[in-house]
Amino acid sequence: MEASLLAGATGIFERGGKAAMAAEVAEETVRDLHAKIGELAVANDFLSRKLKPWIGK
Repeated sequence: MEASLLAGATGIFERGGKAAMAAEVAEETVRDLHAKIGELAVANDFLSRKLKPWIGK
């Protein structure tokens, strides 16, 4: 664990290189997560409409 910490700690102080790649990966992850949130919001809305007759709200 210490070795991975030390290897990753140097990336904090570097400019470009690994930091730019990490930012690119982070943007892709954020897009994927936003898409998943959208899917879950649609599913939640659909289910809440279908369940209203049974839960009475």
